[in-house]
Amino acid sequence: MRSVYKTLIWMTLAYACVVVVVGAYVRLSDAGLGCPDWPGCYGAVSPEHAQEDIARAVEAQGGTHGPVSLAKAWKEMFHRYIAGGLGILILTINVMAWRWQRSLGQSPWLATTLLGVLMLQAALGMWTVTLLLKPAVVTLHLMGGMTTLALLFALGLRQSQAPRLSSDCLRLRPWAITVLLMVILQIVLGGWVSSNYAALACVDFPTCHGQWWPEMEFRQGFHWVRELGLTATGEYLSHAALTAIHWAHRLGAAAVFVAVLSLALALVRFGARAYGFILVGILLLQVSLGIASVLGSLPLFVAVAHNAGAAGLLLAMVMINWALYPRRMF
Repeated sequence: MRSVYKTLIWMTLAYACVVVVVGAYVRLSDAGLGCPDWPGCYGAVSPEHAQEDIARAVEAQGGTHGPVSLAKAWKEMFHRYIAGGLGILILTINVMAWRWQRSLGQSPWLATTLLGVLMLQAALGMWTVTLLLKPAVVTLHLMGGMTTLALLFALGLRQSQAPRLSSDCLRLRPWAITVLLMVILQIVLGGWVSSNYAALACVDFPTCHGQWWPEMEFRQGFHWVRELGLTATGEYLSHAALTAIHWAHRLGAAAVFVAVLSLALALVRFGARAYGFILVGILLLQVSLGIASVLGSLPLFVAVAHNAGAAGLLLAMVMINWALYPRRMF
């Protein structure tokens, strides 16, 4: 039973990684409104059955360069299809966790929490479309995907034997928790950049518009309850507001870089070399992808990889905290 349960969790985690990456691709390729209704596409089960409606929408927007096209509709619906498959897998994990809780010797509530997060994630996916890509909803949808990955990973780790670390490593527990929270906050900032289309508000690096402190409007940029591209009062969002969003993410990236690197070096120093090297590798890759996104004017592949890197860094921090807190990890 345990081996079946464990295999299913790890398979579902791999599948969930695909769902998250495809979701990032849909968002970054501007296909989030490829189908303006939910759960179908123009009331049909697939874009194939809604081609006439899609053609009329494309004509009304003046061509295929707007948010609607047949290709974008298929991207959006493909993401919904595979997300539905993920829901079935997580529901199966939840049923197994409750039926086999005695033989597993584990509380089923983590699996139930995961199912609850997935249900909320489905609702956020619907609101992302029906509320026309409101930045707050899109960002929460991204965080729901990351939370799903983290909980699945925690479930998988719970089926494994925790490593024995030195007493020096155990002294890093508070710092590891702090760094995990910093990574989460940085992912939220990254989601806010993406949902506001602020990734190219600064096109140079390491400065922004040739300045270390460019003109910025934080109050507009970080007002959460507003429409896409507009301020809370309905005016167009200024470039200074987009710059504030972008620059805040860069400042956060600098802080996270220092924090993660210091934790990784401490892990190497205290004998947990594998954890330290994994952390450094993911960190350097993620920073390189972020810089390449700016200097390359946001190539789609690089931008999607940057989203995947954020997920990788989050999972690495979950793994390190599990290693440091094996008996307290859920």
